[in-house]
Amino acid sequence: MILIMLGAPATGKGSVAEILKEKLNIPSISSGDIFRKNISEETEFGKKIKVFMDKGELVPDDLVLEMITSRLNEDDVKNGVILDGFPRTLKQAEALDKMLEKENKKVDMVVNLETPRDELLERTTNRRNCSNKECNSIYNLILHPPKVEGICDKCGSPLYQRDDAKPEVAKNRLEVYDRETAPLVNYYKKTGVLYTTILSQRINRMKDEVAQDVIEELKNKGL
Repeated sequence: MILIMLGAPATGKGSVAEILKEKLNIPSISSGDIFRKNISEETEFGKKIKVFMDKGELVPDDLVLEMITSRLNEDDVKNGVILDGFPRTLKQAEALDKMLEKENKKVDMVVNLETPRDELLERTTNRRNCSNKECNSIYNLILHPPKVEGICDKCGSPLYQRDDAKPEVAKNRLEVYDRETAPLVNYYKKTGVLYTTILSQRINRMKDEVAQDVIEELKNKGL
């Protein structure tokens, strides 16, 4: 099974993907996590993509495709995978389709998560990350604040705000999404694999409920 998580930054793609990963017993690949790992380890790939991510811009297609192609050739994804944050452009989506077609595979479902824009900005700019890379806990100053300001509950390390969570960068990320990634909604709608649902704390549509709805939809489609 090939499942794609689609949605604007901070919509909750990763949180839903983690639940689906356990329920469906297939790995979840987050392009953002791979990017940040390479940046943290200061690899050559990481140095190249950091310039784009710090500005809230998309990493160029050729770099993304190189990374994803390598990851999809690993043994653990042979029986299925959840792609979180990929594809992000029409070029990437077309390249993925061609890649899968060579193996007689296809995208089975695209889960398109929608969240009000002002809620996304609020989530993003109030996000704080643990500086301990082995812990990597994530907090939100409004929705899930730490017990002690600026300190991780789990390991006691300082919290920090990622560059892509700063207001000006977060706003740019959403603008880039509208321009580059939103067209994928129509692309996958035409192929009949798009499933759109809302994830929003304001109307109490939380990640667990959304994940369960996705599983029910998969069952309805016989997947």
